[in-house]
Amino acid sequence: MADRVGQQLGNYQLIRMLGEGGFAEVYLGEHIHLGTKAAIKVLHTQLTSDDVDKFRDEARTIANLIHPNIVRVLEFGIEGKTPFLVMDYAPNGTLRQKHPKGVPLPLPTIVNYVKQVAEALQSAHEEKFIHRDVKPENMLLGRRGEVLLSDFGIALVAQSSRYQNTQDMAGTIAYMAPEQIGGKPRPASDQYALGVVVYEWLSGDRPFHGNFTEIAVQHTVTPPPPLREKVPTILPDVEQVVMVALAKEPKERFGSVQAFAKALEQASQPDVVTFVKPIVPVVQEPRVVTPPSLPPTLPVTPPSPPKQPAAVSKPVGTIACTYHGHSGRVNAVAWSPDGKRIASGSDDHTAQVWDATTGDRLFTYRDHSDGVNTVAWSPIGRYIASGSQDRTLQVWNADTGKNIATYPGHSKGVYAVVWSPDGKRLASGDASGKVRVCDATTGDHPYSYPGHSGRVNAVTWSPDGRRIISGGSDGLIQVWDAATTGNRIFNYRAHSDYSVRAVAWSPNGKSIASASNDHTVRVWNAATSENIFTFTHRGHSSWVSAIVWSPDGKLIASASGDSTVQVWNATSGKTIFTYKHAAPVYTVAWSPDGKYIASGGDDKTVQVWVAP
Repeated sequence: MADRVGQQLGNYQLIRMLGEGGFAEVYLGEHIHLGTKAAIKVLHTQLTSDDVDKFRDEARTIANLIHPNIVRVLEFGIEGKTPFLVMDYAPNGTLRQKHPKGVPLPLPTIVNYVKQVAEALQSAHEEKFIHRDVKPENMLLGRRGEVLLSDFGIALVAQSSRYQNTQDMAGTIAYMAPEQIGGKPRPASDQYALGVVVYEWLSGDRPFHGNFTEIAVQHTVTPPPPLREKVPTILPDVEQVVMVALAKEPKERFGSVQAFAKALEQASQPDVVTFVKPIVPVVQEPRVVTPPSLPPTLPVTPPSPPKQPAAVSKPVGTIACTYHGHSGRVNAVAWSPDGKRIASGSDDHTAQVWDATTGDRLFTYRDHSDGVNTVAWSPIGRYIASGSQDRTLQVWNADTGKNIATYPGHSKGVYAVVWSPDGKRLASGDASGKVRVCDATTGDHPYSYPGHSGRVNAVTWSPDGRRIISGGSDGLIQVWDAATTGNRIFNYRAHSDYSVRAVAWSPNGKSIASASNDHTVRVWNAATSENIFTFTHRGHSSWVSAIVWSPDGKLIASASGDSTVQVWNATSGKTIFTYKHAAPVYTVAWSPDGKYIASGGDDKTVQVWVAP
């Protein structure tokens, strides 16, 4: 290839070559007006008129990948028929240069690198973009020593053009997932490539060797040599984590690349947690099921107290895991009664069940045909109820995701669902202003409560099972008899005409908390409706979407459109801690043992973090 030093591409003068690979040359460039430095990547290809638009589309997509661990694309252009990209300059070289081939790395160093790379990949995956070329040569070191993932989509741009020399791909075939070799890359392909990198960093050697074809065949059919044969002192859990990431079938890998990074971090600390291989997700085809019955009886024996996990000493707000399984806004989260799993519902039309410790997806429930607004776990933990914009309330097995019953009695989208404390009944509210109470065993509904003139956003059952509270967009909170009569006991309108978005009964049944579009949470006496106090001072600066009491009733957590979850004293209203999301928060739930809080929203994630 011609040496371009001294040439001008766009507004940049090429000063010296930084490196050359199969697809491109990289030069250090200087802006002719500003004097700033940038890396100029010149692709080894000549674009035809048919390729130009595709290249520009790919470049725009790459330029919109903005993350602290991704090398930013600043500009792109075409000189003659030669495409080039202008990127941030990382002056400290690549991880390949820092750690040459054949040299094993310390496990803490590997974990540190993997966490940063996984963050970058996860961000790209959420934007529906696959890297396709994860390897140490594409991991740069920034000015502060941070890892920056580079070359997003370069291989795709080159391969989509007229440049088709497979021998130049041999440098990356060593990291390529079986499905990518077969022409069907997916996000799990990047996880596989990162798994190969970790294998190499741990042992100083890649799992497979040979020419292009030989390596491709080995990736497809040959299990990787056990790491313990190369590194006898390796922790068994660390080896198992890597082997899961290197599974031949994408569905047998971790649910996300970030789940892989988290599992590796946990496995590297054997005194803290033991890694458990994730359960392969159960994928179901959408179907319409409308049997109005559950199995003959539902056990109603209260569950045993949840087992206490190993003691932790992490600071408040420390992230235990982040779940990235949804592709749309997360509207609802619910803990299993034993605190081991979490169910989450999303605008992506799914409800998903996942491990509350690792963030690994267990299965996805796909029987709803529209966004899932609410999920609720039965008191005994055997069933989950979910309500959707598709106007149905559905009940399904919490272990397998199998649909048990679909109750189509709502005339509009279902926004709230709650189980009675004994697990025998379900109450669900919809956009028509109606609350429907039904028998969880038969599906029969003795009555509907039509007390609201606007959408019912929240429904909750009193701990003794005798009363129900509902809150609606009409600004009303209504307390009514949960028996077969449905008689109203009293109304509460402390939030003026603002929509009430959430209500929650205290664990002892003596107080009720309500949240509204007026930016406040109010706590009031459940027997008299007398206002106890209003959480406003230094509180939320936007609508409050969800509230939850701590299991001991001493604290309340509230989620808001201001992108925070605030935890505060349920008696005085004093703020204890503020947890920040990257986007508005729509749901919050406290773990049964009181040690963790799960929250999710517009950033499409659920974050599990240490509670005060």
